Amino acid sequence: MSPTPTITPILVAELLAERERLPVYVHAIDHPDARVLVDTGLTELHPLAADMDPVLHPLTDQGFDLSSIDIVVNTHLHFDHCGGNHLFAGKPIYVQRRELDDARSQDDYTIPEWVDPAGVEYVAIDGEFELLPGIRLVPAPGHTRGTQIVVVETESRPIAIVGDAAVWFGELDEPQTDGQLLIRALNPQAVWLAHAHEAWRPPTV
Repeated sequence: MSPTPTITPILVAELLAERERLPVYVHAIDHPDARVLVDTGLTELHPLAADMDPVLHPLTDQGFDLSSIDIVVNTHLHFDHCGGNHLFAGKPIYVQRRELDDARSQDDYTIPEWVDPAGVEYVAIDGEFELLPGIRLVPAPGHTRGTQIVVVETESRPIAIVGDAAVWFGELDEPQTDGQLLIRALNPQAVWLAHAHEAWRPPTV
């Protein structure tokens, strides 16, 4: 079996939610065949997000080599997940077709100009998709109808990067949505959330 890809969480912003600072993470996957970035955070302030008082930690200020990314995956297209898409113009950005359609057609869904900045090229997919050997994109509806997660196979149990399919650990401890139930059914060894500093891990028996 080829080496297990490495996953690196990168803090790109903080948002104010219910009087607490909520971290915003993106995740880089180093795979033998390509470097993948899951979600792109946000890179600037915008009036539509002002109520969440964003504090930005731009990738470009962290010594992150944007040119090293070969593929981008959006778990969904809310503003704090697609706000950096413009940095990857010309790179393929994978998203579920339903999510892209909803983001382009529904009012108050996201920040429209962050979904379709100049040069951004989406690869719209329908359902489960093998992105690279050992890396799958899997629909996980709940947070949005078109949410998808990234499943990384390892020599033992998989690791999942799930965006907002679960926003906090309790939503995986007691899963409710189809997406959360799917994540638990994977029997993952670890689950990376967009808004948590550490990976969720299933309870040991």
